[in-house]
Amino acid sequence: VRFRSKQWYQRRVRGVESHCIKAFAESLEIVPFTLAENAGLPPINIVTELRNRHAMGEAMAGINVKKSCITNITEENVLQPLLVSISAITLASETVRAILKIDDIVNTR
Repeated sequence: VRFRSKQWYQRRVRGVESHCIKAFAESLEIVPFTLAENAGLPPINIVTELRNRHAMGEAMAGINVKKSCITNITEENVLQPLLVSISAITLASETVRAILKIDDIVNTR
């Protein structure tokens, strides 16, 4: 996701908005890092390999916790409904916005 977002914002968005998109894309990288860490895998190595696979065009590459490696998740029948991902990202984004609003209110007083 980060790789595709980075390509997209570099081509189409300029100014302050590009920094926001870049930061959001980078924040999504914590998901595979945390998954690898919680599975007892070396997170830096796993995320680096995952990033390389995605850069090589393997869009369906993902972390296989059972095999302790990166595999094609569709071949492993590991699927997640899109609505679950959208809901999680939306909720996280709304939470951050609420925290930033509270921070703005506290700083102005």
